[in-house]
Amino acid sequence: MTDDTPATGLPELRARRFLTTDAARPDKVARWHAKGRRTARENIADLVDPGSFVEYGRYITAAQEHRRDLAELVVETPADGIVGGTATIGGKACAVLSYDYLVMAGTQGMRGHRKSDRLIEIVRRMGLPTVFFTEGGGGRPGDTDIPLVSALDVGSFALWGELEGVVPRIAVVSGRCFAGNAVLAGCADLRIATPDANLGMAGPAMIAGGGLGSFAAEEIGPASEQVANGVIDLLVEDEAAAVEAARSILSYLEPTQEHGEAEDQTALRTLLPHNDREAFDVRPVVEALADIDSVTWLRDGFASELVTALARIDGIAVGVIANQSTHLAGAITSEASVKAADFLGLCERWALPVVSLVDTPGFMVGPEAERTGLVRHASRMVVAGAQLSTPLVGVILRRGYGLGAQAMLGGSTHRPLLTVAWPDAHLGPMGLEGAVRLSMAAELAAMPEAEREERVATLTEEYRKQASALNAARMFEIDDVIDPAETRTILAATLRRAVAAAPPQSRP
Repeated sequence: MTDDTPATGLPELRARRFLTTDAARPDKVARWHAKGRRTARENIADLVDPGSFVEYGRYITAAQEHRRDLAELVVETPADGIVGGTATIGGKACAVLSYDYLVMAGTQGMRGHRKSDRLIEIVRRMGLPTVFFTEGGGGRPGDTDIPLVSALDVGSFALWGELEGVVPRIAVVSGRCFAGNAVLAGCADLRIATPDANLGMAGPAMIAGGGLGSFAAEEIGPASEQVANGVIDLLVEDEAAAVEAARSILSYLEPTQEHGEAEDQTALRTLLPHNDREAFDVRPVVEALADIDSVTWLRDGFASELVTALARIDGIAVGVIANQSTHLAGAITSEASVKAADFLGLCERWALPVVSLVDTPGFMVGPEAERTGLVRHASRMVVAGAQLSTPLVGVILRRGYGLGAQAMLGGSTHRPLLTVAWPDAHLGPMGLEGAVRLSMAAELAAMPEAEREERVATLTEEYRKQASALNAARMFEIDDVIDPAETRTILAATLRRAVAAAPPQSRP
């Protein structure tokens, strides 16, 4: 028989638990809030469903008892600067980890590493999508309780890297994120960052220690540079927006919905200019095809000649890749090839069908292009498309020329499950005028310049008729030519059937 007397250890437990909360450090939290920042626990609480967070290792402290009082460590180093556990987001099981910058600048302690090792193993065993807030200064010197020489035998980096293709991983970066913290961010599938983020393989102290000069933290890997070079996938306004973006991206992993609402599809008939040499913004085409407010643009500041996005089409989560003619006429550069290959790899890992919207003159060519390693990067894009096991559907909007168009379609017009074109589209082994000039080079060289250009214009117009989408369909080089207003319906029907037929383990 029991009485109502509480367990004798409960008061101590409650006291110790309080010391792990933000309420136990009001001055630090207030100073952090004054900078417009949120704490690790506030970000986690905002991300996960209320009451769902199951925390691991909240009571560990920094391994510094040989040099600091235990009482001080309990108060000043709660959770050894890393908060983590399992939870649900929108009812879906997940894991979340966050370095705590208010504990020794979010540095990675040896006990903290043991915690991240443990949690990453749990992630693998439970198959949990994971969000990791990675702000922090890298490895922490001064953990004296654990005998160390190199501290290179920690498991977290390899364990986290091994999760590629096993579970989706999203990193969120605010403030300073250097060294080991940056590697964890870099190994994730996607990186969401705020404008105040600095992301680098070393912070100021390590750079100075290597004799490479003295730099302020703000000078090292600022967000503006990391967006332009493709390191950051999504730049958002602040931490609240980063949490919302992480939640939104995770929603693409949810099962296919029955239906989705879209704009009036007849608008697609007028979104392209009549002059096929005139550039147009392809993003309104993507937004028109997608469910309302379902598009998330990725790497928008990198390789602008190609756009990549996550979206839903009639409730089906997809990855969208599209040529952007407002930049370099939509030619595929080395950077665009890298962007495409990375994105196709993401869609493969996350089991997302791919919709490819083609409007390209092909790969960028010439000596300058080759100096960027174009052959290597372009070939990587081709390989990524060819290796897709998720459904791929291609739509040739306007120009589908050369190897670049083939790369957009997984290597061939018949590689996708369905390849269709809009009525004014043209296909060819290269740009139409270029094909004329190449095939008629000897004859054209013998002509006076004025006559030559007139002849090129005439032959190009004749070739345009031969290269029309309808003629390509007549030869069965593509599957169909469609009214632009039909595109969404045809995409949704094909993808829904493909997703329904896929083995369960390959579905999002």
